[in-house]
Amino acid sequence: MNRRHDIDALRALAFALVIVYHVGMYYVAGWHWHIKSPHAAEWLQWPMRALNLWRMDLVFLISGIAFGFLRRGLSPARLIGARSVRLLVPLAFGMAVVVPYQPYVQMLAQGLIDPGFGAFLARYYSGGPWPRGAFDGSDFGVTWNHLWYLPYLWLYTVVLALLSPALDSGPGQWLRGAFTRLRGAALLVLPVLPLAVYTLALWPHFPPTHDLIHDAWLHAVYFTLFLYGHWLGVDAGLWAALRRLRWIALTLAVVAFALHVGLRTMLPGTDPLWRMAARLVADVYLWASLVAVLGWAHHALNRPWPWLAWANESVYPWYVLHQTIIIALAVLLAPLALGPWWEPVALLVATALACWLITDGLVRRVAWLRPLFGLRPRAPLPRPTPASPARPAGRSV
Repeated sequence: MNRRHDIDALRALAFALVIVYHVGMYYVAGWHWHIKSPHAAEWLQWPMRALNLWRMDLVFLISGIAFGFLRRGLSPARLIGARSVRLLVPLAFGMAVVVPYQPYVQMLAQGLIDPGFGAFLARYYSGGPWPRGAFDGSDFGVTWNHLWYLPYLWLYTVVLALLSPALDSGPGQWLRGAFTRLRGAALLVLPVLPLAVYTLALWPHFPPTHDLIHDAWLHAVYFTLFLYGHWLGVDAGLWAALRRLRWIALTLAVVAFALHVGLRTMLPGTDPLWRMAARLVADVYLWASLVAVLGWAHHALNRPWPWLAWANESVYPWYVLHQTIIIALAVLLAPLALGPWWEPVALLVATALACWLITDGLVRRVAWLRPLFGLRPRAPLPRPTPASPARPAGRSV
């Protein structure tokens, strides 16, 4: 099978969007984040919402595609074991080493602790206790903050791995075939229906928490998109259909988002019925955006880009590192008073530079660091073979 470069590129670009989004979270007014810039702007809410309504859904869909490749030739037990190492080891390391600076700065900004990272760490590693709402996850004593994606992905991987016999059964293959045979309007409409059911049944009762336990609505949505990705795989017919729909899906996404904005701004947004209507339109926007992204990626990115190999190995460390780097750099840049335009540019560029320096200069080079950031061990260099003795001139083979 030829390697699908568009899927590789889309994975890297999806996580790049996550980094851009988290830089934006420092500047968007009215949205909770760990710290906020004095230059926070309300106008950022709509472009941020336009991205927020499908960015993580895309990540989980791509993760489902990857799951399909990973489970080939592996028993459920071996698959779960391998993925546990790749997901839970970086999670534990990230929670212990990378993330703690984030709640420290968050509490410092609220005046809840005195300066001194060492003293904070001693209390943090003992589990607190903390004032209620001191930082995101303070009720649990510690937090995984932006690393919540890793336990969610691990959970979905375990569930789908255990369901492998059902997926491979006759009914399971029929269901996958029903999905991969979708074309035209059916491909734009039918996958939205489960998302709409979750909105009606779960969304009013389970707001997003990212705490793994009380996140029923997001679990339903993300697991469904993870399953869609698994079914999607590299099915040539379905990818061709996505490519054909790219303009229609893009148009539908623009119209649906405009309607969503209208429902949230022009109508009585506090009314539960209007809020539900806006959320249902957001489901249409979500899926139309994913179809457009997948279709355009297959159209434009399916080629051996020279940066792909580097990007694919860099994605995981950058993901683990980026939010702590953003917060640390925001603290460093604030006294420089660069203003509402130059500071965000400097923060984004410096974040990318720091992620690159740490990943390429340290993580990828140090053998024991690689698994802590989700990287496989480096392949051993081939041993040089002894040179063959020269044959006498004129001798036949």
